[in-house]
Amino acid sequence: MDEPRNLTLVMDFYELTMSQCYFNQNKDLEVVFDLFYRKNPDDGGLCVLAGLEQVVEYVKNLHFSKSDIEYLASLGQFSPEFLEYLSTVRFTGDIDAIPEGTPVFPHEPLIRVRAKIIEAQLVETAILLALNHQTLIATKARRIVQAAEGRAVMEFGARRAHNFDAAIYGARAAYIAGCAGSATTYAGEKFQIPVLGTMAHSFIQSFPSEYDAFLYYAKTYPDACTLLIDTYSTLKSGIENAIKVAKDYLEPNGYRLKGVRIDSGDMAYLSKKVRARLDAAGMEDCAIVVSNSLDEYVIESLIRQQGAKIDAFGVGENLICSKNSPVFGGVYKMVAIKEDGRWIPKIKISDNVGKVTNPGVKDLYRIYDRETKMAIADLMTLQEETIDTNADLRIFHPMNRWKYKVIPGGTYDVRPLLVPVFKAGELVYDLPSLEAVRAYSKSELDTIWDEIKRFAFPQEYYVDLSEKLLDLKLRLLEQYR
Repeated sequence: MDEPRNLTLVMDFYELTMSQCYFNQNKDLEVVFDLFYRKNPDDGGLCVLAGLEQVVEYVKNLHFSKSDIEYLASLGQFSPEFLEYLSTVRFTGDIDAIPEGTPVFPHEPLIRVRAKIIEAQLVETAILLALNHQTLIATKARRIVQAAEGRAVMEFGARRAHNFDAAIYGARAAYIAGCAGSATTYAGEKFQIPVLGTMAHSFIQSFPSEYDAFLYYAKTYPDACTLLIDTYSTLKSGIENAIKVAKDYLEPNGYRLKGVRIDSGDMAYLSKKVRARLDAAGMEDCAIVVSNSLDEYVIESLIRQQGAKIDAFGVGENLICSKNSPVFGGVYKMVAIKEDGRWIPKIKISDNVGKVTNPGVKDLYRIYDRETKMAIADLMTLQEETIDTNADLRIFHPMNRWKYKVIPGGTYDVRPLLVPVFKAGELVYDLPSLEAVRAYSKSELDTIWDEIKRFAFPQEYYVDLSEKLLDLKLRLLEQYR
């Protein structure tokens, strides 16, 4: 097994400069940070959390190597005592997180870190990086898979990704969200994701004729033959040569042509013409695959508005880069510090209401309608609070005390979303297989109403506060005002 890369220095430099100050002042101070985000990409109604496994790998392997310390010493900004401390530092705190694949919403804690202040500060960039990237790609992939309405979606984006890791971990995130597989072979090896792909136009151009190229490929892969039919002319030559190879070689030898792929032109028009030609040739089982700058909006239009005869989609740059909305705005904010054995809540205030944080050590619950089993709201509470599902539950808007909802007792169930991952630096969470994460994500998405999952003007999902948490927040706002 390959040794894990030492990514400890994947951190913003200010995490080190602050940590030296903490080291000199109060290195044993315990703190709590929340990682959350403020806005769904693409103006959507939800996100799909991904990247937790890579957070675990980073935290488990957190250490400064001899070469790391030598490099930091060469910068001339850190004391020998601080560098000696860094050479022995390991993560010894607690991390609680929402499981991968869970639908999540703005402002709720995706990860809660409780640790000594230096340890909590040093992990900031890496855990943001892991969750920001994969959650972004999983969220985009979920939208594209939803638009395909049960048709297979293949992730084809490696050559457009932002470097090697973006392609590999983007493929992982896309698979969590429901893509059938990836063209990125390394992702297949590393994560056991199905790998998919057939041929490029260059393959066809390298033969004397399109027919010769198709025939050679059919002879090489007779039981898995999908042919790219738009190199010269989709309708005049491509589909005709594909049918001819099927009749000349595949069918006489007991095989069937699995599919044809179209990579250019008017996908709706061409797919209907190709489908008619295939059916007339007795090849109703031959699938039509399309690619070329697809996203959820193009796919939805092809299926619903234009009646395209498409069985599967290959999606590249618009998925692997989340091209329409390429940034996931996860942030990492301190919410409490420990003084004299008591947790003191902390708040970040801004003229922008959306940037005001929710203070204190919090828990997060998902509330389900007991009859329908559908999610109706998420609720943040102070950690010491408990919920009695037999009693009426009042949940409050994050800023306005007058705006609340009462859920009658006995009509709802709750599930805590934050689960222990690290305790006192020890991993206590059994990481599920990627297949299990994928299946879990699908089942969790099924509990979210369609109105929240629609692409345009989705219904806002409630992420509310308990009365005690809202009172604390308003009191701190008044105090600092």
